[in-house]
Amino acid sequence: MLDTRHRVRPQGTPARPGITSAGASLRIGRVALTVRDLNRVSRFYRDVIGLTLIDSDAQGHRLGVGRDVLLDLRHDPQARPADRRHAGLFHTAFLVPDRAALADWLVHAAAQHVQLEGASDHLVSEALYLTDPEGNGIEIYRDRPSEEWSILPDGSVAMATLRLDLNALAAVRNSRPFAGMPPDTVVGHVHLQVGELDAAEAFWTDRMGMGLTTRYPGADFFGADGYHHHIGANIWNSRGAGPRPAGTTGLAGIELLAGPGPLADIAARLGVTPAEMLDVHDPWGTRMTIRKA
Repeated sequence: MLDTRHRVRPQGTPARPGITSAGASLRIGRVALTVRDLNRVSRFYRDVIGLTLIDSDAQGHRLGVGRDVLLDLRHDPQARPADRRHAGLFHTAFLVPDRAALADWLVHAAAQHVQLEGASDHLVSEALYLTDPEGNGIEIYRDRPSEEWSILPDGSVAMATLRLDLNALAAVRNSRPFAGMPPDTVVGHVHLQVGELDAAEAFWTDRMGMGLTTRYPGADFFGADGYHHHIGANIWNSRGAGPRPAGTTGLAGIELLAGPGPLADIAARLGVTPAEMLDVHDPWGTRMTIRKA
């Protein structure tokens, strides 16, 4: 991504209004992580990120907003710590409904003395970055209205990495105290570490039916129904990585929610009988569960 100090509107045509991550016919439902210290990690996602514990058992904790599970923490105290050079998770991106909600979380994080690892204006969105206690990447972001996105002559969505003014963001916060993630929060996208971009593109476009929305040096982005990306894939740390070794912490799986049309199309491309739930593994062994929305 291009680093500059000022936001520049790229040359292109506006995207159509009303494009959202959650409104797509194929979208992210939840992310599953294998963790060693369940209580510590669960507490972090509750106290710092602002998710709610929805249910728990001996296998783990399910957290989210309202009744919607966004994060499935699976307990394995014997799991080996994931190697950052392996394929797997780059970050889980929690999408809040508006800029004020992002500002609320920023002010809350500052009060919690959270160390941010990045803060960026991506033209289509504004994003804050951090990691959980076991090294899993997290993004908290808000989207700009899609009519403010630019579609370039080659059909790609214009994105960049520009400096985000945190003082200006904090100034638009709501006056009420932070009370957790808003009800409309979703997992807007998941960014993966992969071993090879061509294989990632073949999987997400040819098998899963998403469109290639943007290319960057070392990264590709894929989305459904015009969204800037539901999936990111990069080789910045993991170039040449093979399948993920079993028994490690980190990404355990991704649930995608699909409308009837996309679900049937995926089944046809996989050569399997259509069903309300399908399982497929990407080239690096990550399980993707596709459920009927």
